[in-house]
Amino acid sequence: MNGKGFRGKLTLRTMAMPADTNTNGDVFGDWLVSQMDLATAITAKKHAKSRVTTIAIESVSFKRSVSVGDIVGICCDLYKVGTTSMKIHVKVWSNKAEVSQGEKVTEGVFIFVAINDEGKPRAIEI
Repeated sequence: MNGKGFRGKLTLRTMAMPADTNTNGDVFGDWLVSQMDLATAITAKKHAKSRVTTIAIESVSFKRSVSVGDIVGICCDLYKVGTTSMKIHVKVWSNKAEVSQGEKVTEGVFIFVAINDEGKPRAIEI
């Protein structure tokens, strides 16, 4: 599922369902963004070894629509780590169950902050 030049790891896989679509049968963009947020949160939490919170979505680009029954794979690449924050590049791939080759449908950059039990930023341990 990874495209050329992308070092990401498959983090989440799911299937688009009828409840996630508009009247044309295409998946709502907010459903895709929600799945991207889940996948990037998994990546951020693993790296920070603590609670994390999304503080920004730097960009999201939609390339093509996703249909009911499509298998959606989300790949994440943690590419920048600061004192408390992390930037994660995320790409979404979609394919029909009967087709092995997926197509990139969406990509973006999400920013997370590691937080403590009180919800305050905390340093990311190396």
